[in-house]
Amino acid sequence: MKTIKKITVAAFILASLIGYANEDKKTTNNKAKKTVKLVFNNVKKGQILSIRDEQGFELYNNKIKNSGNYSKIFDFSALKDGIYSAELNKDFKIITKKVIVKNGLVTFLNNKNETEFKPVIRTKNNLLYISKLAFNPESIKVTIYYKETAIFSETLKDKKYLKRIYKLSENEIGKYTVIIDTKDRYFVKDFTL
Repeated sequence: MKTIKKITVAAFILASLIGYANEDKKTTNNKAKKTVKLVFNNVKKGQILSIRDEQGFELYNNKIKNSGNYSKIFDFSALKDGIYSAELNKDFKIITKKVIVKNGLVTFLNNKNETEFKPVIRTKNNLLYISKLAFNPESIKVTIYYKETAIFSETLKDKKYLKRIYKLSENEIGKYTVIIDTKDRYFVKDFTL
């Protein structure tokens, strides 16, 4: 009799574990539900995960605490209808997953991650080097400020690759800022000569 009770208890535990495992699998498919499981591979400690609405307003911001694979379930049911972006801000790129919320239910917009490469900005002596890669041609605006005054600006249209070297005045020593505006996103870098 004790053996039958032990087997019954073991069967209940096994059934519960399988039930929870199946629930977790359901959160990763593309059916509408109240929660969504965000998964990012190869994250590093210190990278930033944020969730934004269609206007770019940041609803969530969290610094990654451990390197490796990141996985977290989010409840979007209280959000108003619209498209939301989960963005992982890595060293040289931003990986975005988009979800749609409609009537309190959420689905992934597509099963692909969107990747945007950040510009690489560096200086050497009085030279400013800027490079940026884009998968699709886009307009890129570069503005350089010296002591909070714009000293140079250019807009490059339909570029897949930006590679520029700017020679700054050797006589203008102090604080500079470069702002790169692309795809409704700003990248800002301060430096001193």
